[in-house]
Amino acid sequence: MRRILCYGDSNTFGYDPHSYWGGPYPDDVRWTGILQSNGWDVLNCGQNGREIPCADGELYAVERLLSAAMPVDIVTVLLGSNDFLNHPHFTAEDVSARMKLLLERILKSNWEVQILLIAPPPLRNGEWIPDARILTESVRLAPCYRTLAEKLGVAFADAGTWDVTLDFDGVHFRPEGHAAFAKRLMETLDALPENPVRIP
Repeated sequence: MRRILCYGDSNTFGYDPHSYWGGPYPDDVRWTGILQSNGWDVLNCGQNGREIPCADGELYAVERLLSAAMPVDIVTVLLGSNDFLNHPHFTAEDVSARMKLLLERILKSNWEVQILLIAPPPLRNGEWIPDARILTESVRLAPCYRTLAEKLGVAFADAGTWDVTLDFDGVHFRPEGHAAFAKRLMETLDALPENPVRIP
């Protein structure tokens, strides 16, 4: 059984925007749970509200988390939406620069692990979107992430092409969105090379 660590925000945690206390969808609805039921050993490291760690202390915490989880075959990173929501002035380049710091820290740790950077589905009009500019920049994020992944030699996937439906808030996956995300992610994982490719 292959072991995968899924590092992300509320859409990795599986947050149900209709829940009273901010809880997650059931395991069989969340994309991480769907992976688990399809033969993956899943470590769900999603956290509601998480932005991309970029300060020294935050990056050290990520390093400790990953070190404690090893051995792991694949690490998926699905982050960026909260950076736009909490910093409406950020551009896609600003968010990508934060992601660069995170990925470089993981790569410097020299673990024998594949990294899959996933661009989140672009945000859409909804109750959580305070400014239309955020929508524009979230659309621009995937090309920036693709360029970053190519430079660092990590795998990349654009979930904006996966038909992931978002809920009333314009941010969180609907149940059918989780199912679509899981299906396309498993296809992506199956297509990855067996050994990680690293560019110094």
